[in-house]
Amino acid sequence: MFKGEEWNISFAGCGFSSLYYLGALSCILEHAPHLVRLASKIGGASSGCLVAACLVVGIPIGEFLCVLLGGVQDSLLRYLPPDAHLWASGRLCVSLTRLSDGENLLVTEFDNREELIQVLLCSCFFPLYCGVTPPSYRGVRYMDGALSNNMPLHDQRNTITVSPFCGEADICPREGGLGVLAVHYGNLGIRVSQLNVKRIYRSFFPPEPLAEMSHNGYMDALRFLRRNGEIVLIAELGSSCLFVRNMEI
Repeated sequence: MFKGEEWNISFAGCGFSSLYYLGALSCILEHAPHLVRLASKIGGASSGCLVAACLVVGIPIGEFLCVLLGGVQDSLLRYLPPDAHLWASGRLCVSLTRLSDGENLLVTEFDNREELIQVLLCSCFFPLYCGVTPPSYRGVRYMDGALSNNMPLHDQRNTITVSPFCGEADICPREGGLGVLAVHYGNLGIRVSQLNVKRIYRSFFPPEPLAEMSHNGYMDALRFLRRNGEIVLIAELGSSCLFVRNMEI
């Protein structure tokens, strides 16, 4: 896949539905880790930028739960290493929405660890839900990056897009809707469906079926890898699957 070319990975913002990414990334890291290791840039908006930051800085994906379900600022202060900004600069892409005019800003360079944390907090700040006064970055106030660009890097060649909502992303649930892609939210197209409504609801409240959401992410990523020749399915028995790697990887 993408032989001789560069590629990026982008994660849509989705609040607590980001638990879907735990499964998707577990699958990718198990069967095609080079997709993460060799990606030119890894981007995200809102909660998606936390996933991207974990991958770029090297925080184990399982510990991402502590960032998502715990206090975001406290978790970032705890888990981001002192040189996190050095790992992130040039490779991490964070989407921000400027409070004054709603314009989008993509940040890829970070002067220090504190600035990296501030950028991540700005991207995750959903108005009212997270408070009244948005945080600031370099003296300017920003809010949830998903409001203006929920899929950073989507317009660049060979960007692998990931979303827990059924729609246009490369890795996402596949199911029927009401016919067409009817809603575009910050460059992310999603289907109008009852299940997507439930997923949006789960984005704002910690979901109960954690294992189910993670499992769905794993299987959707698995389908993407198979479709693009990263792995070949040789047997499937119930929920148990046996795999053999593509010899060209």
